[in-house]
Amino acid sequence: MGGRAQFECTPPAPDSNVHSRDPAVAACSAPISMETPCTQLSLSTPPQVGPAGWTSALGPMNSGSAGRLAVGRVKFFGRHRGEVNSSAFSPDGQRLLTASEDGCVYGWETQSGRLLWRLGGHAGPIKFCRFSPDGHLFATTSGDCTIRLWDVAEAKCLHVLKGHQRSVETVSFSPDSKQLASGGWDKRVVLWEVQSGQMLRHLGGHRDSVQSSDFAPSSDCLATGSWDSAICIWDLRTGTPVTSHQELQGHSGNISCLCYSASGLLASGSWDKTIHIWKPSTRNLLVQLKGHVTWVKSIAFSPDGSQLASAGYSHMVKVWDCNTGKCMETLKGVLDVAHACAFTPDGKLLVSGAADQARCQLRCTIKSPRASQI
Repeated sequence: MGGRAQFECTPPAPDSNVHSRDPAVAACSAPISMETPCTQLSLSTPPQVGPAGWTSALGPMNSGSAGRLAVGRVKFFGRHRGEVNSSAFSPDGQRLLTASEDGCVYGWETQSGRLLWRLGGHAGPIKFCRFSPDGHLFATTSGDCTIRLWDVAEAKCLHVLKGHQRSVETVSFSPDSKQLASGGWDKRVVLWEVQSGQMLRHLGGHRDSVQSSDFAPSSDCLATGSWDSAICIWDLRTGTPVTSHQELQGHSGNISCLCYSASGLLASGSWDKTIHIWKPSTRNLLVQLKGHVTWVKSIAFSPDGSQLASAGYSHMVKVWDCNTGKCMETLKGVLDVAHACAFTPDGKLLVSGAADQARCQLRCTIKSPRASQI
């Protein structure tokens, strides 16, 4: 991707074993424009809703393999006592987190759909959740202005991080899992030390609520996205109290999600229904992807960086070729709202979101027909 290009993708037509080992567990260049039709992907068989009323879908795709995408099976995850605001997969894809309006975070075994824990402690709805890259921890943010750090093996809270003045909307771990970044409605970005839970730095520069964040693979930079439609790239190498930053401008709407590739490219999703792929070191916009009919809620690069998956605030999930900028496939008709998409180390695509009126969590695994089943 040497120059800047703009591509358009034409959208298709319209209970058991719950652990409670912690006291906090609660009951509760000139742009090129192309139109590339997307292939609509649908279930080969209708989803089977279990007694709990929630689901997960397993199906085929390796990031380097050719062939159509297909969903193999669907499974629902229930028992939430409020709407689900966020979900996240563990690095190996074996566990799923769901953050609920009921103030609890739920842990699930993705293969079986078994509920592992329901953890409380926040005094408000949980807005966002994320696993650490090493898989040992996860973090939750809340409308109660705090972040909680949790131990996965023990299912217990390790630290309560206080420093924000309003609802905390995003959190991300550094690649070595030693630092944490958070942002929220107070327009603040805060860096924390994971081991001690101590605040390291406060980063000021955004003019509106901070909604997304991600560390560069080198950990030298942090990207944050805001409702001010700007992306800030913070240089963390300076070590000074006031960390320097640069801005990436180009979106016409709120920045809703950010994701770095292994090679250091940065993808951003926005309320303007587009995805931008940037080279942060030069501040160049390389590719603009169009095709979502609603704002983009989640994005994820494949392990080799050749593909990008995106989930809109709708029933539509897309897979893009990062080299050509073309939409390869569109998955639709399974989810009402897609919350999160992630690739496993072997290139399988996982998607979770809300389905049916019960607002259940859906997990879709997509792989190539030649790939082995999970």
